[in-house]
Amino acid sequence: MKRLFKFIITPVVQSKWYADLLFAIPRFICGFLLTASFGSDKFGMPWTADHRHLDLFEVAYWFPQDVANYGGIFAMFPVFFAWMGAFSEAVGGLFLALGLKTRIASFLIMCTMLVAIFMQKWGSSVWGMLPAMGFLWVSIYNLILGSGRFGIDYLLSRKMRRSKIEIPLAQL
Repeated sequence: MKRLFKFIITPVVQSKWYADLLFAIPRFICGFLLTASFGSDKFGMPWTADHRHLDLFEVAYWFPQDVANYGGIFAMFPVFFAWMGAFSEAVGGLFLALGLKTRIASFLIMCTMLVAIFMQKWGSSVWGMLPAMGFLWVSIYNLILGSGRFGIDYLLSRKMRRSKIEIPLAQL
């Protein structure tokens, strides 16, 4: 269990600090945008894009209805999948921006973006798919690299190493 935890939390650190900084910038921007713009809309914020106030029924049910329209398993459990999508975008985006549990957040975001691309955006123009594809690309490289040295995961892994909680890297 310690090995799995260590793998999940320990990021790949580049040889130069500025390389980690270059990886952290899109991670932070995409995480912030996912949380502030995409995920919060799905949690039922009571304003539309044109700032028209919606009633509570419209707010609570637009996203599960959208998910149910995908068909298959999504139609069987639309509320569950809607909440999972909203959670991975809002909370996963926040974790991605902070570099906290980066690989777990990246995996959730990757799954959500694959569903968005293939179930919602497929058949539309490539231009319409670009936001989901961009978030997918950022989540893939963060799934592999972790947060780098500019994230909370890096600080936690350093603290674990100093307190000798973890297994040495040579034993992995």
